[in-house]
Order: sequence, then structure tokens, then C-alpha cells
Amino acid sequence: MEYIENKELEEKEIKGIFTDMIKYSPSKLCGMFGNMIAIPIYTSLFSQEQYGLYTISIAMLSFLCILFSDWVGLSGLRFFRHHQIVDDLPKYLTTLVTLLTINMVLMFGIAFIFKDSLYSFFHVPFKYFLAVLFLIIPVAIRALLSQLLRAQLKSISYTVATILNQFATIFLAVFFAKYFNMGAASILLSMGLSISLIDILLLYQSEILKVFKFQKIEWKFILPIIKYGIPIAATSLSAWIITQSNKFIMNSISGFSKAALVGAGYGLTLPILMPLFAMITVAAIPRIINLYEAKVDVRPIISKFMGYYILVALPIITVMSLYSVDIAHIFIKNEKMFEASLLVPYFSYGVFFLAMTDYTTLQYHLANKTHIEFIIKLVSGIIGIILNVVLIPKMGLKGVGIATFAANFLYWLLSVIIIIPNLNLEFPKNTVLRILLTAIPTGVILYLLKLYGGNISGIIQICLLLSVFYLVYFLGAKKIIKLT
Repeated sequence: MEYIENKELEEKEIKGIFTDMIKYSPSKLCGMFGNMIAIPIYTSLFSQEQYGLYTISIAMLSFLCILFSDWVGLSGLRFFRHHQIVDDLPKYLTTLVTLLTINMVLMFGIAFIFKDSLYSFFHVPFKYFLAVLFLIIPVAIRALLSQLLRAQLKSISYTVATILNQFATIFLAVFFAKYFNMGAASILLSMGLSISLIDILLLYQSEILKVFKFQKIEWKFILPIIKYGIPIAATSLSAWIITQSNKFIMNSISGFSKAALVGAGYGLTLPILMPLFAMITVAAIPRIINLYEAKVDVRPIISKFMGYYILVALPIITVMSLYSVDIAHIFIKNEKMFEASLLVPYFSYGVFFLAMTDYTTLQYHLANKTHIEFIIKLVSGIIGIILNVVLIPKMGLKGVGIATFAANFLYWLLSVIIIIPNLNLEFPKNTVLRILLTAIPTGVILYLLKLYGGNISGIIQICLLLSVFYLVYFLGAKKIIKLT
């Protein structure tokens, strides 16, 4: 692809990314906060067995959503701008809705025909299996509408809907658990009700009903959607294998109690860290796509924002890993589940590399070669399953941690090695160098805290270390680099 110089458009979009980050930040920060308060609430409300059942049910929900709904929404984001430019949005939206409806019918058909095999595969009670199937309907609608909001760059509307959904789910779950004694089913019911209400809000916010009209399906739209979306579904399935299959493997070996520990370790890391780290990508990707469609060279922009990501993420996950026991005691309210702290370092660094692949794999999305991302993630997922099967019987939770980290790291490594011509990224060396220089004085403070900070709580030590790191980074490391 030949790039054209359009500095004015590039600068406008970069400013737009920072503006959208500010607009999206309340939803991401509230999402992070919501996930943080959900862990102590759910671990105090439910027994270890019930928490394990909830963990497996949510993993099953994400598995089915990947296959039948999420990729339709992501396709809606990718091609929305193109169809808006050529003024055929009604036909495009008709195609998306038809595809989603067909997928839902197909899902229920498969679930009915192969119900015995699926029921035994997921190892959950039948009522939970059935509840998850019906829950996918509002979840699928939300996935499509939220991606259309992103495509329209309505970041504030997206933020409001996300925050309401997060806290309505937690409130309703506590209500059903306390007053109806429904166990883990209370969370699934609360999700169904809150997401259904959010779907109505998203219809209003996106104003899609003003554009949408049932029209004859344009079959020429379907092939690009499927060509782009199916590899994404396969890629997401591979990601699910990396991050979620360990729960099923642990459950099949040791039951719901041990699966609950994996779920708790997962809850302390990925749902908390990813909303924070995604603040950059959720704002940047739609605008980067717009720039690429305008034939602007987006590689320097992607590299720049990847540097910002490393600056935000690496110190946080490092401190979390060092204070994993303190973090577990703060958030987990069931002492039988404190053992999950063992997983925090492995899962945290795994999340770090997994989130960084949003930047290194963006090349495949821009070039419409998402099958490459699928292949490298599938390879990583298969390696992860093999490691889980081999290591869990020998090492227990530690085996889960090693397998998950190894799979995520391999996925990132392959995305760095396999490059699309003219879309190669420059590694943000200066940012990483400044981080390494800043780590020296921060490490000294850590050493002093370990020696003399016995009376200082873990959370205060974490805040102190992060404050020192970023203060030194912005005030001192830049001057050191200039001198060198």
C-alpha cells in the first residue's frame, strides 16, 4: 500500500484519540472498579463450590458468544465507516442483523441436537447450561450495538451504557443472592436483566433505528463480513483456550473447588487490568482504521501508543506481582481461596503480553488478514492446553500459572515475528529505556520497604512505589537520557 502525506489529518486524529481516551476512561475505570468490588462481594456471598460453578458458567458463556455473536459486532465496527461513506448503511445493518439472527437459531439448534455431548463437555448442571443459552441473546445484541457506538465515535454514550451495565449487574446479583438464596444462578439472572435494559438504552444512544430498515440482503456484503469475522471468531476462540480452558481442565481434574481458585486468580488480574489497559486501544483503533482508510501511514502512531501502553502497564503488573499475597487478602473474602494469590504473578504478566498484542496484531486487521492472527493464537492456545494437561497434575495451581503465561507470551512473540509488509512496527526503545532507568531508584525504595516497612500496609506500599516510579520517570529519566 502506498501512503500519502496528510499531517493535518494525522494530527487531528491523534488529538481525537486522546480526547476519546478521556471520554472512554470513566467506563474503563468504572469497569475496573466494578470488577474489583465484584471479587470481595461474590467471594463473601458464595461458597467456594458456588463460586467455581459461576466461574465455569461465565467461561461457557464467553465460549458460545465467541462462536455465534461477538465476531458479527466486530465486523460491524470494521466496515461501518466504509458503508457510511458509500451511503448504504441500511442494507449493511440489515445484513448484520440477519447474520446475528441466523447465528442464534443455529446455536439453539446445535444445543438441542447435541445437548447430551455439550452438557457433559461443560460439566455444569443442566439449568445453568440452559440459562447460559438464553443469556446469550441479550449479550449478542449488546455486542453488536456497542460496536456500532464505537464506530460512530460516540464514546460518552458507550461510557454511560458500560457503567450502568456493570453496577446494575452487581446490585441485582446481591439482591437475588440475599433475598432468594439462588447461589451462582443469581449472577446469571442479574446479567440477563441488566443487559436487556442496556440493549434498550443502546438502541436509543446509537440512533440505529433512524437508519435501519429491513431491506433485501446484499449478498456482496456477506463475504467480506465472513472473511473478516470468522477468523476473528477463531482467533477469539484461541484466546479463550489460552485464558479460560484452564478452568475446565482444573474442574475436570479436581472439581469446582479448585476451579474456583483459578477463577479467583483470573478475577484478580484480567478483568481488572484489561479495562485499564484497553483505555488506549478502545479509543485508538477506530481512528487508526480511519487513517489507514485515508492511506495515511499509521505505523508511527501505533508504535507511539504501544509505548504509552508499556509505560502504564509494566509498572502496575510488576508491583501487583510483588504484592500478590496482600492483594489476595484485600479482595478475597473467603480464606479458603487465599491460595489463588499464587496465580497473580503468572496471570498478570500473561495479561501484559496479551494486551500488548492488540498493537502488534493490528497489522492483520488493517490488511484484512485476520487468519494469520488466528493461526498464531491457535498455536499458542494448543501449547497452553498441552502445558495445562501436563503441568496441572504435577504442579497444581502453579502449573496453571506457568501454562497461561507461556501461551500468552508465545502469542505475543509470534505476532512480533510474523510481519505484514509495509505494516511493521518500530519498537518504542526510548520509552523502555526510560522505564529501565526509572526502575533503579524505585527498586531501592522497594528494598527499603522490605527491610523497614513491616508496619506499612501492602496497599500503601503499592501506591508509594507507583508514585515514586512515575515521579522519577517524568522528572528524572528524561534528563538522564539527554545526558547519555
